[in-house]
Amino acid sequence: MKNIKRNYALAKERYAELAVNTEQAIKTLSRVSVSLQCWQGDDVGGFEKPGTALSGDGIQVTGNYPGKARTVEELRADLEKVFSLLPGRHRLNLHALYGEFVNKPVARDQIGPEHFKGWIDWAKRNHLKLDFNATCFSHQKAETGFTLSSRDKEIRKFWVEHVKRCRKIAALMGKSQNSPCIHNLWIPDGSKDLPADRWTHRQLLKESLDEIFAIKYHRKYLKDSLESKLFGIGSESYVVGSHEFYLSYAIKNGLIVCLDLGHFHPTESVADKISAILQFSNELLLHLSRGVRWDSDHVVILNDEIRSVMEEIVRGDALKKVHLALDFFDASINRVGAWVIGARAVLKALLIALLEPQALLKKFENEKNNLTRLGLMEEAKTLPFGAVWDYYCLKNNVPAEADWLKEVQAYEKKVTGKRL
Repeated sequence: MKNIKRNYALAKERYAELAVNTEQAIKTLSRVSVSLQCWQGDDVGGFEKPGTALSGDGIQVTGNYPGKARTVEELRADLEKVFSLLPGRHRLNLHALYGEFVNKPVARDQIGPEHFKGWIDWAKRNHLKLDFNATCFSHQKAETGFTLSSRDKEIRKFWVEHVKRCRKIAALMGKSQNSPCIHNLWIPDGSKDLPADRWTHRQLLKESLDEIFAIKYHRKYLKDSLESKLFGIGSESYVVGSHEFYLSYAIKNGLIVCLDLGHFHPTESVADKISAILQFSNELLLHLSRGVRWDSDHVVILNDEIRSVMEEIVRGDALKKVHLALDFFDASINRVGAWVIGARAVLKALLIALLEPQALLKKFENEKNNLTRLGLMEEAKTLPFGAVWDYYCLKNNVPAEADWLKEVQAYEKKVTGKRL
């Protein structure tokens, strides 16, 4: 503890030389919430049919590390452990297949708020806020590769009703927690090979969305977002809900665009899209993941991409406009540890951005002193942000440095390692 405080005092002095207030950076960071994805804990299995594995429909989890959550009680216990290792107060992002169905199958077009009361009560006890997602995959009515854009009217009707019910559930969550619940919609619709007709499915998707969003909820309870994807498993050649489609629909209808870091071409910069979209939209949702080749859902780490995204948010003073959520699932390593690594990486990246000597950088840029601007950007990379991070963790009574690893290892030995 003494070393952390001493190191922080030195770091504070160093940052002050560049007109950076570390106390203000910490204060700002403490007000930011990251929405953690429930599906990391059980490999996107859910509780519709306990013991069953995830089925295709554009999504796939790899690995079989021991200890995944098998029940809602185990999943909540794992989540409580994760939240205890993160500085700050955060949120939980639920998918519809995680309702409590009491071992009785409930059709997705029949789910209701009663199936999520347990989650609402649990969130209140743990001082957490909830976000929500319709689940339009891993279902026999998604096996053709099309849901809301299906040519089959009955299939479309089923999924439209499902999403309507999910929005109703999300609005109730928002009202009960006195904080808007973000309902995000992603569908797997698309084609493995080249389609002869790209038009019809997008027209049908638009009609389905029009029907869904014709039902209005107050934005203090519910905020809707639409998530695109470049390609998916089984939709390599054509995705109905492309970035252009959802961006256009969201802007026209006052909805939120969701940008997933793993859902674009590897050479595209999601960071560059932030300042463009927020010229025309009041809010933006980011799903923070790490794309590696064809797989978009690796554990987030403190890499250049996540740092550049956070820099753009801070430089644009957009923290109140951008919602941050994790979206990855890795079954090849300890799942609790994966959660912690990803969430702490996001918070570290945001802290680094908050500690950037913005005033000086903008001054040099305005003076067209581009050499000094670039030079300072480079020097800022070696500033002692780690000392500030450890101090922030200390203030929040969570493990600093890599001490959280010991906690996860002890939890595995005592809890997850005993799950057969």
